Amino acid sequence: MAGEGQNWDPVAYAAHASFVPALGAPVLDLLAPKQGERILDLGCGDGVLTAKLVAAGAEVVGVDTDRAMIVAAQERGLDVRRMDGRALDFVHEFDAVFTNAALHWMTPPARVAEGVYKALKPGGRYVGEFGGHGNVAAIRAALRGVLMGRGYRVPSVEDNYYPTPDEFRAVLEAAGFVVDRVDLIPRPTPVPSGMSAWLNTFRSGFIDAAGVPESERAQVIEDTRSLLRPVLADQAGNWTADYVRLRFAARKPE
Repeated sequence: MAGEGQNWDPVAYAAHASFVPALGAPVLDLLAPKQGERILDLGCGDGVLTAKLVAAGAEVVGVDTDRAMIVAAQERGLDVRRMDGRALDFVHEFDAVFTNAALHWMTPPARVAEGVYKALKPGGRYVGEFGGHGNVAAIRAALRGVLMGRGYRVPSVEDNYYPTPDEFRAVLEAAGFVVDRVDLIPRPTPVPSGMSAWLNTFRSGFIDAAGVPESERAQVIEDTRSLLRPVLADQAGNWTADYVRLRFAARKPE
């Protein structure tokens, strides 16, 4: 899940982002892990879904770039390693590569796909889900508007990768994969901890990159929350984020 410039707090993530692994069940079903398979969990985070793969009987290696998340996953007794998803060094080692809520942090996508292809055995599966085109668009637009209004530097193009199905299919096919499915799935997602906690958890790196000092950070988040409230919160103050997911399944030819 790690992205450049984004530092994760495992405790805060467990408190405010537990819905991420909780909603990963359909992707696990699509992967259909088998007893004895060797599986790579790409962007394993704190290992919640990695542990589910292990429970299914697979031999699993998890990789992530965030040190704190790696420690949290290791404390679950998992085989996890600190490694950049754009520089995988495995060769013909895995029956499957699984990834959930991570690829949108990894750019350029071609380097990731090439590394996954190399890591898989012939006939190996590549299955996952991540942010697709239009993902959290309202939230991203509101935050950018607040930052620009306050005179902070905001990049014209964000680091996050949210492709259309055709765009991601082209990436997979260029790497050599046979693509079985690439689906864009709108998934409005309840945010039990509220929008301020979401912004602190998922956009701290973007806020830092804009040059916001600590003394003004809370106000930037409050202004963004206020701007979004009429759009993403109901009358009772319950928040729903405008998630759009891209779910895919591909395979390396025999």
